[in-house]
Amino acid sequence: MPGGDSKTEKATPKRRKDERKKGNVFFSKDIITVVTLLGAFFGLKLLFPFMYRTARDNLFSYIDKAEHITALTSGTLQEITNDTLLTGAKLIVPILCIVIFLVVLATGVQTRFIFTGKNMTPQFGRLSPLKGIKNLFSLKNVVELIKNLIKIAILLYILYQAVRGEMDVLAKTMDMDIKTSSVYLLDTVLSLVMKICLVFIAVAGFDYMYQRWDYEKKIRMSKQDMKEEYKQMEGNPEIKGKIREIQRQRARSRMMQAVPSADVVIRNPTHFAVALKYDIHKDRAPILVAKGQDELALRIVRVAQENGVHVMENKPLARAIYASTKTGNDIPEEYYATVAEILVYVYRLNQQSIT
Repeated sequence: MPGGDSKTEKATPKRRKDERKKGNVFFSKDIITVVTLLGAFFGLKLLFPFMYRTARDNLFSYIDKAEHITALTSGTLQEITNDTLLTGAKLIVPILCIVIFLVVLATGVQTRFIFTGKNMTPQFGRLSPLKGIKNLFSLKNVVELIKNLIKIAILLYILYQAVRGEMDVLAKTMDMDIKTSSVYLLDTVLSLVMKICLVFIAVAGFDYMYQRWDYEKKIRMSKQDMKEEYKQMEGNPEIKGKIREIQRQRARSRMMQAVPSADVVIRNPTHFAVALKYDIHKDRAPILVAKGQDELALRIVRVAQENGVHVMENKPLARAIYASTKTGNDIPEEYYATVAEILVYVYRLNQQSIT
């Protein structure tokens, strides 16, 4: 059928769940960038006193050592290197931990902290040059290019405005002490970052909406996909039909095995047949042990005759019990009197045949 394979239907919950298991979820990298940038610079501002003291103490330590060093030996170089690495770690590791935490948090919130090893497996199909060229000119990459150009233009404009407005003050920092100038530069950079992030938040919002739209488009399903999914969830209709047929055959077989134990079979005369059994000591009412229509009705009658079960004709009663009673259940109360008369008649016939 033309157009039958087009992806026009929204993804079902099962499709979304399967895609999620594969690690195919949508998220905005721009949101991660904005959150990380803000967090890193606010962390830098909070940790600045500690970082300043650490760098200052390390510098003073070098000055003190310089007075007592008479020769630059390998041991001295090793000690200086170790001190430098330790100081660098103290300055960098806290900020690095903040950045890693914010990246994981921003990604996890968007993806609901999904973890899958599916994307870690090598996919050599991605190495295809033709596929790479095709992806290069895809709509997603074009949007990414435009978005990055806009971000670069905004960044350059904000930097130009900030530097132009603060040029005189920046020149005066040469006459300030290190701590004062550092605090001023940090505040200036943080103010600049805030301006950039405010603009990038709008870009990130647009990117998030685009990523969601693109994701929904990719996981759309065709009508055939939905049919196949229904078969997987509910089972193949052909297989289910065969299972039901086997169940019916087994039920009929059990029912036919119960016909010889019946007290009477009531027929109509060829369309319906019902086999009734009644044990005065155990049963509250006559029980329907077998019933059938057309060919099955004839089989019930034949098995009853072969096993000496009385067969009687009562068209309305046979049809009524067939329609109102399930196999293994008591017959309805409104048929008690009529069935009782038939059973009494059958019992009398049985007594006469014994005598």
